[in-house]
Amino acid sequence: MPAKPRPSFKWENEARSAGYALVAGIDEVGRGALAGPVFAATVVLPPHLPDSVFESIDDSKALTAAQRARAFEGIMEVAVSVGLGACGPGEIDKFGISAATKFAMRRAVGQCAVKPHILLIDAINDIGVNVPCLSIIKGDAQSMSISAASIVAKVHRDELMSTKWESHNPEYGFARHKGYGTAQHLDALSRHGACPAHRRSFRPIRELDGYC
Repeated sequence: MPAKPRPSFKWENEARSAGYALVAGIDEVGRGALAGPVFAATVVLPPHLPDSVFESIDDSKALTAAQRARAFEGIMEVAVSVGLGACGPGEIDKFGISAATKFAMRRAVGQCAVKPHILLIDAINDIGVNVPCLSIIKGDAQSMSISAASIVAKVHRDELMSTKWESHNPEYGFARHKGYGTAQHLDALSRHGACPAHRRSFRPIRELDGYC
């Protein structure tokens, strides 16, 4: 069986050839969770990476926690710029998850120390910034920059769920499931109801609370 294709600099090199010197990848995590924020990261990588960093980067979903941690360290050491953005449960409930995801992405772009010349985005066409955007379907598995952004966003979100929300509400087990709808999480919801970390507009929390 052939090896699974890995992310490459194909899209970044094409963008640089078109005159965009600073190419950023942007991705989000937490969109489908029942609790916690949706998190986004923007990462501008240099044109060439040390082999150890290049080989460590992949779609964050394809990596173990230990592999993500190693990749994260390498990315943070070599990145030209990294920006983070988030939208909390209250904003998600107010604006909807699609709009909140774009808010988080805009905030991540705004936190970059350098302004990217173009954004490579996983499956989203326009996030409302004054920067050209290129949507790449399954970009987190294709583009090295988007993969790096997915890793940075996931490491930061997982840390938040495992520290702040776990310490505030240990009965839900946020350190284990990071707010996703596992059997353990659903059981805790049935026993304890919702807490401030929960997205009350999402099922089953909406049904549990009678939210409208």
